[in-house]
Amino acid sequence: MKIALASDHGGFELKEDIKKNLLSKGYEILDLGTTNGTDSVDYPNYGRICGEAVMAGIAEKGIVFCGTGIGVSIAANKVKGVRCALCTSVFMAEMASCHNDANVLALGGRTTELETALEIVKTWLNTEFEGGRHQKRVDLLNQMR
Repeated sequence: MKIALASDHGGFELKEDIKKNLLSKGYEILDLGTTNGTDSVDYPNYGRICGEAVMAGIAEKGIVFCGTGIGVSIAANKVKGVRCALCTSVFMAEMASCHNDANVLALGGRTTELETALEIVKTWLNTEFEGGRHQKRVDLLNQMR
């Protein structure tokens, strides 16, 4: 599976740690930046580019990072068809996948410890969408602009 990653400066270090972990597990990674380390950049650009990569089929899923995950999740969700979920717990990651079929995950580099983030990513990637009654709701989300 190919996963697109993108972060601003606040999420850069967590993105790099998650990238290392995913590569070690055999995932293919498309790193969309930032490459500026912790030098200030604008999170909307990174949320958008990751969402566009997922919707274009360049990557199957995406993970976006900023200081809290809030701004970059808002940016990603501006891309039609993206269902980006900001998750701060393993339970939220499970629900994002099984109920919402989230195709992009958002994490906060300043708010989420690495071990928690690793468990969130693992759960999000390994939980399948249930469909059924949730499919109608996902379809409604996909119709929104």
